[in-house]
Amino acid sequence: MLEGKAIVRETDMPDTMKSRAMELAYQALDLHEVADYQSIAHYIKQNFDKCYGPAWHCVVGTDFGSCITHLCGSFIFFRVEMMEFLVFKDGKDASQSKEEAVGVLHKTA
Repeated sequence: MLEGKAIVRETDMPDTMKSRAMELAYQALDLHEVADYQSIAHYIKQNFDKCYGPAWHCVVGTDFGSCITHLCGSFIFFRVEMMEFLVFKDGKDASQSKEEAVGVLHKTA
């Protein structure tokens, strides 16, 4: 496990959600090998989906770039020592169909 204090680089989450994200990161690091980024990310994503409803996304690693769209109040980017965590919910309503999400409309004559 990484022992360092979490440092929030950017967020728009409420404090309780922000604390939950960091708590889940520490739990994931206790349960998985530090280099198993996919399992760590999956653990955080799964727990956010359970707590706050679908569809959350989580990226974990030591060197990555991103360009995302997120719902207001659902974004955090933080680090623990050299590992970075990006957790967010995208800007689409999970109840939308795939066609609605990408803006495809079928008109009937």
